[in-house]
Amino acid sequence: MPDGTTPAQSRPSQGTPASNPRPGQTHFVADVSETPVAVVDKVDEDAPASSLWRDAWRDLRHRVLFWVSAALILAVLLVALFPGLFTSVDPRFCELRNSLGNPQAGHPFGFDRQGCDVYSRVIYGARASVSVGVLTTIGVVLLGGLMGALAGFYGRWFDSVLSRVTDIFFAIPLVLAAIVLGQVFTEGRTVLNVVAVLTVFGWPQVARITRGAVMSVKNNDYVTASKALGASRLSILGRHVLPNAAAPIIVVATVSLGTFIVAEATLSFLGLGLPQSVLSWGHDIATAQSSLRTNPSVLLYPSVALALTVLSFIMMGDAVRDALDPKARKR
Repeated sequence: MPDGTTPAQSRPSQGTPASNPRPGQTHFVADVSETPVAVVDKVDEDAPASSLWRDAWRDLRHRVLFWVSAALILAVLLVALFPGLFTSVDPRFCELRNSLGNPQAGHPFGFDRQGCDVYSRVIYGARASVSVGVLTTIGVVLLGGLMGALAGFYGRWFDSVLSRVTDIFFAIPLVLAAIVLGQVFTEGRTVLNVVAVLTVFGWPQVARITRGAVMSVKNNDYVTASKALGASRLSILGRHVLPNAAAPIIVVATVSLGTFIVAEATLSFLGLGLPQSVLSWGHDIATAQSSLRTNPSVLLYPSVALALTVLSFIMMGDAVRDALDPKARKR
């Protein structure tokens, strides 16, 4: 050839097939202008910064389970906060002539054995049950979160002592301990008494979850950088460690809220929870068991209300857990 090279030594033109040393095989060399790598790998600088919570919300809003549970929880909260919007009947007004009466206009669920309107009692009973569940969850998260965060962050002998205390309380069944301790408040029981009893024995699970989450976060690079900059240990724990360890705590708190509602209903059913003067689903279920054979609907309505409330919080906890779990989220 004119340049002194042989056909075997010449390079194939870009974008055209070239011969391969193996017979019957060809390969192509693409033109650089046809593969704009810079455009493909370009990062959108105007897009908002991604975070765990932003990715979790993006995942949650596409889940049917989340919206169903959110609708149920919103309905329960509205009923608990504003019961007067859903019924105008006094739940404490009873007439024996209506004992176990059938549904009628203005009384869609009928009457219980005392002649009280079942629908109004179900509506007003939500307030006490939801209040106990929410207040107990707040108390458990504060107490258990504090114990678990201190144990996981400081470690050593501090972790050993708090872990052994947690194990002691964890070995005590919640409802059994609440029944025994509830005997102390045989007179003058209030919502706060029940909340205090459930909080004292309900915090170990949150403490364990918090301890594990803090231990997995405290050795990250941003924590080490904060230490190098001279930040105090309490400041690092409050500003960097706990916010990044909050995801599993939120999940267990959401699920535990339903558990505490069931615990309150169980105590009230046994006569060891809220006083009779406070409307509660547990009281109505306990009263309606004598009418199970003759009129089972009196027991059905408060039981369904309790079950739907607990189920809604459990479904919300499952949806939030899947959204906050990096392994479960779609990349």
